[in-house]
Amino acid sequence: MREKPIGVDLFAGAGGLSLGFEQAGFDVLAAVEYDPIHAATHEYNFPNCATICRSVADIGGDYIRSNSTIGIREVDVVFGGAPCQGFSMIGKRALEDPRNHLVYHFVRVVAELKPRYFIFENVRGLTIGEHKKFLQEIIAEFLAKGYAVEHDYEVLNAADFGVPQDRQRLFLMGARKGQRLPTYPTPTHQPAGACLDLGFTETTPTVWDAIGDLPEADDYAELLERDWTEAEFGKPSDYARPMRQEPGSHKPELLTSSMRTVHTPLSQERFKATKCGDTEPISRFLKLDPNGVSNTLRAGTASDRGAFTSPRPIHPYSPRCITVREAARLHSYPDWFRFHVTKWHGFRQVGNSVPPLLGRAVASAVMQRVGGDAVPDEPHRTGDPKLLQFNMSEAAHYYGVPHTVIPQRIRKTASEAANG
Repeated sequence: MREKPIGVDLFAGAGGLSLGFEQAGFDVLAAVEYDPIHAATHEYNFPNCATICRSVADIGGDYIRSNSTIGIREVDVVFGGAPCQGFSMIGKRALEDPRNHLVYHFVRVVAELKPRYFIFENVRGLTIGEHKKFLQEIIAEFLAKGYAVEHDYEVLNAADFGVPQDRQRLFLMGARKGQRLPTYPTPTHQPAGACLDLGFTETTPTVWDAIGDLPEADDYAELLERDWTEAEFGKPSDYARPMRQEPGSHKPELLTSSMRTVHTPLSQERFKATKCGDTEPISRFLKLDPNGVSNTLRAGTASDRGAFTSPRPIHPYSPRCITVREAARLHSYPDWFRFHVTKWHGFRQVGNSVPPLLGRAVASAVMQRVGGDAVPDEPHRTGDPKLLQFNMSEAAHYYGVPHTVIPQRIRKTASEAANG
């Protein structure tokens, strides 16, 4: 049997891009993620992939090859979204700013692995205003390393590729010298009621298409203490049906990643009084429109940046915020894909990731150039559920890294707070 093309995921998180490239037919053999909690979640969902819990800044191409099954084989594609921090464009190149060193290391590792192709994913804001200069620096670095880059880069919206969420991301495509550049995927979906003469084949699924068949989490007391239960699902939409195809021995009636949030009666009344599609004025949470698409699901901040929770949408019919599983459905994750058992980590893992269906569309464009064979969806084996239950110290110990690898939030004393 012909081997699948090989992919490597940098800044992998829980694995949205890993899943998209896997669904497109790539064999993702290595993923690098420095957060031990996220690395453990990735390892659970991709047990056949070498999940490397290290900073990209501290390792190189040889390390990735020797700590995975890649060895000396050619890598077909490296993909990932290096974090870009705030920076000043005055007096220095942005790539030389220490806050943007991870972008530099993304370029370096690509050059060391020498893949046929790379995909650099990032926020839409990198294409706007002064930030464009930084993007041009990134392109120049790739050119200097022997990679052609598609200068007419595109920002893709997940909603245009079958994801019930308005989420725009930049994708920069590159090809090693001698390889043809991929072409950007053509949108396949459009909102209901839009003009039908643009060549689109399908209508973008709605919020209710995504979550309407999921059991009501508030009906299950056990979800106050854990994130799973056996439950009765409703009739799935065309969008939800493939989400329900669980791998291995998973039971189709198992509802996961659904720990409940307890709201005060006053909050519940405010949620009820808010119209679908409007923002609740006190919490500033958006109440989802069942007939529309979700707003962009965001991750909040990590522990070293205050551990702030991003606003979570309100369910269109129940007076509560959505569960992690409902967020995952709105992000196009199948139900077999699980997240950390806590709501805080789970929502961050969804919000930080590329929706798999969007990733799959981009990966398929690369696959056309690689010349690999399209593969049908097949059952996916998962790992030990204990990987989803680690706290930070346990996850760090598991990977042999310091438990302070993610700096903890520095809390001010009362006197410090009073003095600003």
